[in-house]
Amino acid sequence: MIRGGTVVDAGGERVADVVVRAGVVAEVAPGADVPVGATVLDAGGCVVAPGLVDLHTHLRQPGGEDAETVETGARAAALGGFTAVVAMPNTDPPVDSAAVALEVLSLGAGATCQVAVAGAITMGRSGEHLAPMGELAALGVRLFTDDGTGVQDVAVMRRALEYARGLGVTLAQHCEDAALACGGHMHEGEWSSRLGVPGVPAEAEELMVARDIALARLTGARVHFLHLSTARSAALVAAAKAEGLPVTAEVTPHHLALTDAELAGYDPVFKVNPPLRTGADVEALRAACACGTIDAVATDHAPHPPERKDATLEAAPPGMLGLQTALAVVLAALGTAGDGRAPLSPQAVLALMSWQPAHIAGLDRAGGGDQGGPVEPGAPANLCVIDPAATWEVDPARLASRSRNTPWAGRVLTGRARHTVLRGEPVVVDGEAQR
Repeated sequence: MIRGGTVVDAGGERVADVVVRAGVVAEVAPGADVPVGATVLDAGGCVVAPGLVDLHTHLRQPGGEDAETVETGARAAALGGFTAVVAMPNTDPPVDSAAVALEVLSLGAGATCQVAVAGAITMGRSGEHLAPMGELAALGVRLFTDDGTGVQDVAVMRRALEYARGLGVTLAQHCEDAALACGGHMHEGEWSSRLGVPGVPAEAEELMVARDIALARLTGARVHFLHLSTARSAALVAAAKAEGLPVTAEVTPHHLALTDAELAGYDPVFKVNPPLRTGADVEALRAACACGTIDAVATDHAPHPPERKDATLEAAPPGMLGLQTALAVVLAALGTAGDGRAPLSPQAVLALMSWQPAHIAGLDRAGGGDQGGPVEPGAPANLCVIDPAATWEVDPARLASRSRNTPWAGRVLTGRARHTVLRGEPVVVDGEAQR
C-alpha cells in the first residue's frame, strides 16, 4: 500500500492511497484500509505517479560491460524512478539481429525495471543496408535507430521509413550531418572560438531534422527525433506538427540545464553528442517542452569507464550519466519558475517523462504494454513515488552505474524518487534498491 500521497497521472491529480495486490492496482481512494499483512510505503508530501519511462538509455551490454551492464543500468533506472527503459542498439555487436535483441531482452528479464530494445535501422549501424526490421519487430521491437550516428544516405532512410510504415514501427533518428560535424568536439560558437576547440555547428543537426521531416511527409511514416539540442530544430518540429506530420521529439535533461559555457575548463564530462548549446537554445527547448512541441525528456544515459572519459576534451568519448539525476534536473529546469517562465505543473513534467515516452515506445496500453499509467483499479502497478522537496548531494561513488561520468558530482539537487514499484514489487524503498 502506498499511503498519503498525491496521485498524478494523465487523468489529473487527487489525494489518495493506492492499494496494490498481485501486481495490479486494486484500489485508489483516500483513507483506504490497510490490507492485512500489507507492506506500507509512506508517500507523505510526495507525488504518486506512473513509473517514468526512458526512451534513450545506453546499457552497453553486450560488449561494453566495463562501462555498464543491463543489471546495473536497470538498477540505476529504478533508483531514478524509471520502471522502463529503451536500450539503444549501439552495442558491440549492435542490435541488428534477432539473436542480439533476444540476448538483451533475456538479460533484462529479471532486472529492476522493464528493459525494452531498440533495433538498429541498418546492419552494423553502417547506414548502408537495412537490418532485418521485420524479424526484430516480430520480437516486439517498436523503435529503430542507428543512434550514435544518423542515417546519412537519404535513399536508405527513405527505404527504411517505407518499410517501417508497413511494420507499424517508429524510426528514431540521431540527427547529425556527419560531414558538417566532422572533427567537432563542442558547439561551434563563441565558446569554441574562445577555447580554440573545433565545433559542431547547429546546422549539422538542423539539416537532418529538416530532411527527415520532408521524408516523413513523403512516406507517411513515423519519425522520432532523438535528443534535439537547438532552437531551430524545435521550430522545425513545431512546424511539422502544425502540418499534421507524424513526428515526435525528445530532449535530454542536460540540454535543458547546461550550456556550452560549461566547457570553459575543458572538462570532458561535459562533452556530449549533440553538444551542449547556447543559453538561447536552452530557453527555446524549455519553451518547446511547455508548449507541446517536445514530447519527451530522455536521459541519453551514456556511461563510460574512467580510463576512457578521463582524457583530453578531444580524445574523450561523448556522453554522461543521467538515469539517477534526470528527475531532479528536469524538475529544476521545468518545474520551477525562471526567466519569466511559469513552472510546468507536476502533471506536465510527468507527461514528458512517463506516459508520453511510453506511448512513443509502444510500451503503453495502446502499444500492448503496461507502462505509463493511468493509476486506477485494474491497471498494472508500475509506479514511482517522488519526493519533490528532497535534497541530496550527488556522490558519483554511490550511483548504481558502473561508470562515474556525471556532471552533477558534488552538486546538491532537489527532487528524488523515494519508492519505485515494478509490477507490484517495491524495487526501491526509501531511496534504496531492494535487489
